[in-house]
Amino acid sequence: MSKNTKVNAAILIIGNEILSGRTQDTNTSTLAIWLNSIGVKVNEVRVIPDVEKTIVDTLNVLRKSNDYVFTTGGIGPTHDDITAQSVSKTFNRKYEIHKGAFKILEAYYKKGEFNKGRQRMAWMPENAELILNPTSGAPGFSVENVFCLPGVPSIMKSMLGGLKNKIAGGEPILSHTINLRTVESEIANSLTKVQDQNQDVEIGSYPFFHAGKLGVSIVLRSENQSKIDNCNSQILKFIKEKDIEIVER
Repeated sequence: MSKNTKVNAAILIIGNEILSGRTQDTNTSTLAIWLNSIGVKVNEVRVIPDVEKTIVDTLNVLRKSNDYVFTTGGIGPTHDDITAQSVSKTFNRKYEIHKGAFKILEAYYKKGEFNKGRQRMAWMPENAELILNPTSGAPGFSVENVFCLPGVPSIMKSMLGGLKNKIAGGEPILSHTINLRTVESEIANSLTKVQDQNQDVEIGSYPFFHAGKLGVSIVLRSENQSKIDNCNSQILKFIKEKDIEIVER
C-alpha cells in the first residue's frame, strides 16, 4: 500500500466479562493509539459476547468493510475461549492443532504442566500465521486480514511490536490538543466555522472536569502537520477574541 492510501481497521472486543462490566476494556485505547501511530485509522469498535454465531457474523461484516480487523479475547485455555474456532468457521478452514504453536507452548511450560486445557491454545484455523507472544508464551494468530490477540491488556500490548511488519499503514495520524477553561456551548459556533474551513482536519471537543472546574479539550487530528498548525491558529484567534483561558492538564 502506498503512503497516500487511506488505511482503516475495526477493533472487535470479545468477552462476556467486558459486557458484564466485571472487566474494564483498556485494549481499545491501546490498539487505537498504536494503529494511529502507524497510519491506520480505526473506523469502529464493537464489543460482543463469547457466542460463536455472533463472532462469525460480526467478523464477516467487519473483514469486508475494513483493511484490517483486530480481535482481543477468547484465545485462552478455558471452555469459553472460542475465538479460534469461530475464526475457523468464518473462513471455512479446518480447526486443528497448529504445529508451530504446539511446539512453542510445549517448550514454554515445565514438564507435566502442558495439560489438555493449555493445549487448547495451540488449536487454530488451518494455515493460520502466528503472532508471537514475548510475555506468556501463548501466540496469537492471523488469517488473511483478521488478527487475533489475547484479552489480557499487558500481554496484548507486548505483542503489537511483532505485528508492525505485517501491517501496511498510511501516513501516521498526528494530533494536537488545546485545553480550555470553558463549556462546549461557548465555543460550538466558532468551532463549527473552523471545521467548515478545514475539512482535512478532524476536530473533536471533549468536556473534562479538573481541579473542581469544567473545561473542554479540543483535539485536532490529521496526517498533515501544517494543516493542524493552520487550524490551531484559527482556533487560538477566536479563543483570544472570546478571552477564554488556556489551561495545562
